Amino acid sequence: MNTQTAHDSTDWLLIFSCWLIATVSTLGSLFFSEIMELTPCLLCWYQRIFIFPLPIILLIALFPVDKRVVRYALPVASIGLLFTVYHCLLFFGVIPESLQPCSQGVSCKDANMVLFDVLPIPILSLASFSAIIILLLIIRARIDK
Repeated sequence: MNTQTAHDSTDWLLIFSCWLIATVSTLGSLFFSEIMELTPCLLCWYQRIFIFPLPIILLIALFPVDKRVVRYALPVASIGLLFTVYHCLLFFGVIPESLQPCSQGVSCKDANMVLFDVLPIPILSLASFSAIIILLLIIRARIDK
């Protein structure tokens, strides 16, 4: 296997990892709302806006391997991360409730936002967006070499 083929295989694996995380996150989000019947809060909807297109964008970049996907996926994931960080800060009480966007419907700090009474759903979103961004930054660093 030559060096270029090895680089392409690694790039494919990195993009595939991003796709897998985005797909599991999307399906998990749908599972929470459609199967477990947990109504998403406003910030959850904003995060969904930015996670839902990523599986499609990343899948298209897999066949053939298109490292330029970073140009499109990184801004989408970064904006989603901003909403997620804000949601986490609200959930943990760092930001006062007066700055909470959820005035109607489900609260962003609702008790239903905790999975199995241990794992806050905003933390799952934070982990997903963070992992995708880190992997995309690795791909970008490999391009710049």
